[in-house]
Formats: sequence, C-alpha cells, structure tokens
Amino acid sequence: MTSPPSDGRVPVATLAAVSKTYGQGEAAVHALQGIDLSVFGGEVIVVLGPSGSGKTTLLNILGGIESATDGEVTIGGTPLAGRGPEELATIRRDNVAFIFQFFNLIQTLTAAENVQVIAELTERGKGPALAQKVRTALDAVGLADRANHFPGQISGGQQQRVAIARALVTEPRLMLCDEPTGALDLDTGRQVLGLLQRTAKESGRCVVIVTHNAGIATMADRVVRVHDGRIAELIEQRAGPAQDVSW
Repeated sequence: MTSPPSDGRVPVATLAAVSKTYGQGEAAVHALQGIDLSVFGGEVIVVLGPSGSGKTTLLNILGGIESATDGEVTIGGTPLAGRGPEELATIRRDNVAFIFQFFNLIQTLTAAENVQVIAELTERGKGPALAQKVRTALDAVGLADRANHFPGQISGGQQQRVAIARALVTEPRLMLCDEPTGALDLDTGRQVLGLLQRTAKESGRCVVIVTHNAGIATMADRVVRVHDGRIAELIEQRAGPAQDVSW
C-alpha cells in the first residue's frame, strides 16, 4: 500500500487490497483487483484508463458510494466496513464531494440556488451564514456576477464552475471528479482544471480526477494508470500548470 509521506501527513482516504466483483460464477466481472492507494490533502491525482478499466469503480469506492467486495476502505480516518447506510451517508457528507462530466445542475434554480440547496442538504449553515458561504463559493470560482443566472443562461464552462462551487460549499476534504472536462472545449477545460488545481494547492483538499484523457496527466502530482481492474503504474511527478494541458 502507498505509505504516508515522510512529513507525517494522514491520508484523506485509503484503499487497502480492495477488490470489487459484480455478479457470481462464470458471469462475474472483476472490476477491481487488489487495489492499494492512499490519497492526501493538497495533491491532485489523475486516474487514467480506457473504458472498462475500473477507474470509475475505483472513484466510487474511494468516495464511499459503492462498497468493496474485499479489502479495507477508510475515509477521513474512519473505516467503512460494517457501517450502515446512514453512517455512510454522514461520512460522505462530512468528507467527500463529487463533480461529474455533465454538471447535474437543477435547471429551474439559479447558480446561487444550486449551490445553496447542496449546502442545506449537507447542513452547512442557515440564514446569513449560509448565504455568505454560497457567495464565497461562487466568488472562489469567479462567478459572483452570475449568481442569479439560470444554467441555461450561462456557458458550459460556467456551469461546470457552478458545479465546483456546489462542491466547495460542502467544505470537502476529498473532491472526486469523473471526466470533469469531457463536455468542454480545450480552453474552457484548462480553466476548469486550473481551478481544481488551485483548490488543491490553496485549500489543502485532495482532488482526484478520473479520465481516459492522457493529456490531463501533466497537471497531476501523481498519475495512477488502471488496467483490467489493477493499478498498472503509479507515477509521482512535478505537476505542471493546468494551462499547459492539451488533448
């Protein structure tokens, strides 16, 4: 298993000998096989792999929305084994935020309302304190002036930035991103990746980006290559600026 760094940081989440199997017998699909991975605050990790390699399953288990068939999963220092649905929901609420390729914004709510509803669901404040959290999150993604716009009134890149603000308002330790630039053009994608990179470095959050796009790997502190449900390669590197990403 990847060990803690020499400075003694504690992992945000850990997978130890994790496997995931769907089905039984000859029809069984071994989506993950013996995965060892620890992730830390302040780093960007890019998980690369073709369709069917197991990378999205890895993301879902790392975030506690799927359970492992074998092995141990720990989030925020809490082992997930034996936890009931309500306990798991609380662990996710307190530690994890997901960002998806297609934004998943509520079309009938403004940008601010999309952020606010998540803050309310995750119990991140009420009244003036909640309103301030929403303003701060939108300001962090450069969309304070679009707070009262509906999703249909802003660009795809701006919608993805609202989705990031929606994640930030929950104050997560771990941000899990599934193809977050897949629906964006190159320049807009670079802006979104730059925002995620700054979030990790300035806020001490761990950002994990799952993608099939090898060009995104240059911005990562670590690159995890997944093949046939296994980690085929784990590379530690000096992360480059997101604006240099190309695909």
